[in-house]
Amino acid sequence: MSRRLPDGPLNTGVPYWHWLGGRPALDLVNTRRERDRRNIDCILSVDELIDWLVRARLLPRPMRAPVSVLAEARELREAIDAGVRAAVARTAPDPVAMELIDDWLSLAGSRPALLIGPDGRAKLSERPSASSPRRALGMVALDAARMLGVDGERRRVRICAADSCSARFYDRSPAAGRRWCSMAVCGNRQKARRHRERARDDGEALGRLL
Repeated sequence: MSRRLPDGPLNTGVPYWHWLGGRPALDLVNTRRERDRRNIDCILSVDELIDWLVRARLLPRPMRAPVSVLAEARELREAIDAGVRAAVARTAPDPVAMELIDDWLSLAGSRPALLIGPDGRAKLSERPSASSPRRALGMVALDAARMLGVDGERRRVRICAADSCSARFYDRSPAAGRRWCSMAVCGNRQKARRHRERARDDGEALGRLL
């Protein structure tokens, strides 16, 4: 679980990444925190984006990328979130957002590569799925497409019910009844708040009787 966000601007977003979405597409969406309140971006540079892709196991190692990839990743992230919000609301998704995700899918499929094999001969093979940051983002788009484009998958997309959280997550529980991104954090926090409110209301009611 990531730390609570500070009140002031971030110097780095790395300590504040959520890893509780249940799938890469939602973990990427969750790099924008408190969407219903302060709406804070937690990927602040292309280097942080590469770090995130490595930690998400979408890239095998750090590598250089043009600065433009950061804006592309943010655009993909928001397109996925548009699909998430539509899935949760059971409404039609934004066609522009879906088209943007679809555009990334061309980078997710297999790509041929002509390599020199151990025997020194040329060999037609496939490039690894995470051979570049853009290909890694293509794999995120593929995960989003599988999640949003299949009825049984789409129905398990959730937004945390906690007032102070906006995390998106995939509900893998058998009954598909999860309400919190994390029961240990948001769930307990909400329970504690409701307990305080009930105690306050009971105290006020008792005061009116006395």
